[in-house]
Amino acid sequence: MVITDRFWAASISDLKLGFVEEDRDFICLLCGKSIEKGIIYQDGSRLVDARTYMERHITLTHTSVFDYLNALDKRLTGLSDHQGKLLQLFYQGKSDHEVQHEMAIGSASTIRNHRFALKEKERQAKLFLVMMDLLKEKSKNVLPERPPHESARMVDDRYSISEVEREKIIRRYFPQGTDGPMKTFSMKEKSRIVVLREICRKFEQERLYTEKELNQILMGVYPEDYVAIRRYLIEYGFMDRKADCSTYWLKGKGDTDEQGQ
Repeated sequence: MVITDRFWAASISDLKLGFVEEDRDFICLLCGKSIEKGIIYQDGSRLVDARTYMERHITLTHTSVFDYLNALDKRLTGLSDHQGKLLQLFYQGKSDHEVQHEMAIGSASTIRNHRFALKEKERQAKLFLVMMDLLKEKSKNVLPERPPHESARMVDDRYSISEVEREKIIRRYFPQGTDGPMKTFSMKEKSRIVVLREICRKFEQERLYTEKELNQILMGVYPEDYVAIRRYLIEYGFMDRKADCSTYWLKGKGDTDEQGQ
């Protein structure tokens, strides 16, 4: 199973649903399937809207969000195989006696002890989430805005971008993570600056690239119109090139300094 950045960025309420709603689509957090809004879909003998169709997708493809999460690697869930099995049986509505019989362990009181241990784990997780939320809120107040790249042209409010804003933009336009392709290049200028800056991380400072090498890298980012990406990298001052377009390179060092971080 490939866990995307969108999955980790989702709220608890969205994770419980198994999907998120975006401007034009509902996106499955479990497999990345996209269902376009505003369209009526055929679901067996009935017609349903996009949201209902996504809910049906979750059931038909993943059984349930619970089943999907419980099947994840225990390094992600923090659950042992034994705890995962217990949770699965509890989720199925099994009584303590039925669980004890099915797992062939201890007695009904042993199962009650397991329930108590899982409750303790839930309380610990709740406290940890609260602490992390408080930490994020504190960070929002102290994180500085990211400075423009050294070779930026006509610096204005478009370059006034905080780290929190940057992360939100990256998650939106790189739903599979920054190693994957962009979802679209149709965006506002402020977002475009963030995206172009991120793309620059794929290039090495002081290295010269042929047009073919440059195109190959950009095709992995946005194959639909990699030429536009190349043009904007030049236009916004992130890259420069020879007059005959035979050689390209990164300008300045402000952004590539961050590549090693």
